[in-house]
Amino acid sequence: MSQPEVSVVIPVYNEEEVLDALFSRLYTALDELGRGYEVIFVDDGSRDRSVAMLREQFQRRPDVTRVVLLQANAGQHAAIIAGFAQARGQRVVTLDSDLQNPPEEIGRLLEQMDAGHDYVGSIRRKRNDALWRHVGSRLMNGLRERITHIRMTDQGCMLRAYDAAIIRAILDSREVTTFIPALAYVFAHNPTEITVEHEERAAGESKYSLYKLIRLNFDLVTSFSLAPLQMFSLVGMGVAGASFLFVVYLALRRLIIGPEVQGVFTLFGIAFFIMGLILAGIGLLGEYLGRLYLQARERPRYLVRAVLDQQGEKPAAKKKTARKKTASRKSTSAKPAGGEAAPSGNATDSGSDDA
Repeated sequence: MSQPEVSVVIPVYNEEEVLDALFSRLYTALDELGRGYEVIFVDDGSRDRSVAMLREQFQRRPDVTRVVLLQANAGQHAAIIAGFAQARGQRVVTLDSDLQNPPEEIGRLLEQMDAGHDYVGSIRRKRNDALWRHVGSRLMNGLRERITHIRMTDQGCMLRAYDAAIIRAILDSREVTTFIPALAYVFAHNPTEITVEHEERAAGESKYSLYKLIRLNFDLVTSFSLAPLQMFSLVGMGVAGASFLFVVYLALRRLIIGPEVQGVFTLFGIAFFIMGLILAGIGLLGEYLGRLYLQARERPRYLVRAVLDQQGEKPAAKKKTARKKTASRKSTSAKPAGGEAAPSGNATDSGSDDA
């Protein structure tokens, strides 16, 4: 397989119902582009017939198809990074396997890269999702932009194109929890966005539950900004100041008027409010500390079981890498091919559906 111009990375997780339609539309759209390309499917620990169908597609088009099989479910973004590690194209396009983002739009993203942009995001013209997803996504887009100053009109759309230099920078990042579109925006020199079509899910069901969406947005906000901690510090100082003034007021009132038994419930209300703020602050601090803990463990983000390409099925080889721990001590650890430092249990964003 000669070096392609474009690599298309597609994470797959239990998508047997939609894969045939994806194969038909994807390869037709890419063949019409007239560019050298490769398609990299990353199976994220599927338990249905997805792996067998990916093998069959590889056998049909081995010249432009590669399949990465992960050992276990690692999550959508970890699976995409596993695909990035195998990509050889000068431009890399990510696409969900559920066909909500039409593969026919890939050509429009590449046109923007031909115009000089190194990162092309996408905005869904009309979302065909449940109302709560649509409203929640808009709220989180606005909150994320205010907190992180990362401008992405539609953070949930994974149809995006990246220059190879940005892919290398993402692979060099050793962050445990990351959000690829936002991280790419940080590294991009000349980013842009275009409007693309959005369709209903072709088949199957969404792999993103409400809880997973909340976790994903927690990762996005806390991975790119300290603003939540700073905001909470300001709120804490404000509440402390107000509480001090209120205590002074109650002391003066007691000296001038006398004790007021009826105000005890007001004090209870204020006390519960302050305790709620304290608990929320501890939880927020715990989010940041938890990420430090996950980072310190340095577990591989994913494990590659095998890679299918024209050289045949290759089991993942283990490499030994030495890392300097202190100025006078080094430690050596085994690391599977393609694996990156991150927790193996970080699979809260598994699936290939739009957030």
